[in-house]
Amino acid sequence: MPKGGRKGGHKGRMRTYTSPDEIDAQMKAEKERKKQEQEAEAAGGVAPNDLTEEKLPGSGSEDSDDENSDRRRAGVEGLIEIENPNRVAQKSKKVTQIEMDEPKQLSRREREEIEKQQAKERYMKMHLAGKTDQAKADLARLAIIKKQREDAAKKKEAEKKAKEAAAAAAKGMNSLSMK
Repeated sequence: MPKGGRKGGHKGRMRTYTSPDEIDAQMKAEKERKKQEQEAEAAGGVAPNDLTEEKLPGSGSEDSDDENSDRRRAGVEGLIEIENPNRVAQKSKKVTQIEMDEPKQLSRREREEIEKQQAKERYMKMHLAGKTDQAKADLARLAIIKKQREDAAKKKEAEKKAKEAAAAAAKGMNSLSMK
């Protein structure tokens, strides 16, 4: 979609489109520039872009203190040694300096998380032993269900025996009537 959307450009400006000829010219110029850079790199060993980066004063290559002391200081900086009192240099600790004897101080969130896990484990142990209210209620409910199932099984067995007796009696009546 062209710049400006459906209703036209901002403040009545006309939309501008890049012609295919201009795009081709830009592509050719880019290819030529890359080709020249590669030739210069192959011949000199240093690309022209690398030279421009070295000349820039604010480039990232001047971050270390050694390089800062080597470069020429402008103005009063060269005359007076200035140090920022608020800047604290990071001191790296060696592995031998770190004390492993002391237990690590946990944050409040970590400590609460550990306590929560321990409480959950204690509750589960008590629940499995049947000492919690919920476990007692569950066991009572299971006992009631077990009793109901036993009663239903006895009733079903009694009905089955009654049916068999009725069937046997009916069979006996049929055999008597047949004779």
